[in-house]
Amino acid sequence: MIKRIINNTIENRLNKGKAIVLLGPRQVGKTTLINEFLSNREFLFLNGDDIDVRELLENTGTTKLKAIIGNYKLVFIDEAQRIKGIGIIAKLIVDQFKDVQLFISGSSALEINDRMQEPLTGRKFEYLLFPISWEEFEMHVGYLESNAQLEERLVYGMYPDVINQRHDARETLKQLTSSYLYKDILLITGIKKPDLLDKLLKALALQLGSEVSYNELSKLLEVDKVTIAKYIDLLEKLFIVFRLNSFSRNQRNEIKHNRKIYFYDNGIRNVIINNLNPLELRTDKGALWENFLISERIKLQNYHQLYSNNYFWRTVQKQEIDFVEERNGQIYAYEFKWKKKPKDKIPGVFLKEYNAFGDVVDRENFRNFILPKEEYLTID
Repeated sequence: MIKRIINNTIENRLNKGKAIVLLGPRQVGKTTLINEFLSNREFLFLNGDDIDVRELLENTGTTKLKAIIGNYKLVFIDEAQRIKGIGIIAKLIVDQFKDVQLFISGSSALEINDRMQEPLTGRKFEYLLFPISWEEFEMHVGYLESNAQLEERLVYGMYPDVINQRHDARETLKQLTSSYLYKDILLITGIKKPDLLDKLLKALALQLGSEVSYNELSKLLEVDKVTIAKYIDLLEKLFIVFRLNSFSRNQRNEIKHNRKIYFYDNGIRNVIINNLNPLELRTDKGALWENFLISERIKLQNYHQLYSNNYFWRTVQKQEIDFVEERNGQIYAYEFKWKKKPKDKIPGVFLKEYNAFGDVVDRENFRNFILPKEEYLTID
């Protein structure tokens, strides 16, 4: 098992009188992590994918919950978004069973938040679990092996099963994508136009690293802009894609309202466009490198509590910065290059205007960007 960084955070949150809620895409290891965390302790496991469990918990009050929980001090509700009234059930457990530590996992922020946000306000610690981070991967296989696999990971991504089954990675990734993307999404969201979802995902995958126009997508897919925005919002809440908005503060020539859309995992993106060719045969190497670095940076921010706002930057004169991070009142600017050239640097006008720090991230120094530095780490 690949050790997950968030384990220590969860350990520090135990027995604080709040539920521990773990969200993230399917198959990233949420159930495995919590089961491993509880492996040497007695706990009650309730699987929201099990219809019997859903029926058991439906319309449950304190008396029935007491009978269900019995003498257990640890309760784990998996795929909680499938359980009707899960928010009220969780609230009752937290409020009425003070000596019980509740764990909840879910693969849809859309449903979990809709059903639990109000009942569990002030009663939960919520965390995201992503595909394996580079930090976790390097700790698992070592520096030399992780470095040797870099190009492979840019193509096949960082899902646990894909990493652990390298000999069958192509089929594993295709199965994961077809079952998760096209079955679970339709089941969870009730989307009425699966063909549109398929076309939208492919369009977003092909525009990776480029600015995305809802108007252009609307024309391309022959559907109104409101529907495009709704579908992209759903894909974000299901942890498939995420947005970067444009950074703008002072300059009149800055692009103010555009956005870029990235995938949480390179492998998922590559299967969507049916391209798992090796890196040396690809024309989208730069986009894959950019997507990899930004998604890894987001994992780093989340796992080490680096509270940041993330953007990209461009002017009408087409000066660009791939990634702008605002943290603790300081601006950091990063440009991504697979192989850095002497002329590659952050636009001086940006650094001067915002008193920003800047760096070009390339194949040689990328670990500095996606692995924790001592000054980043916070003590809980």
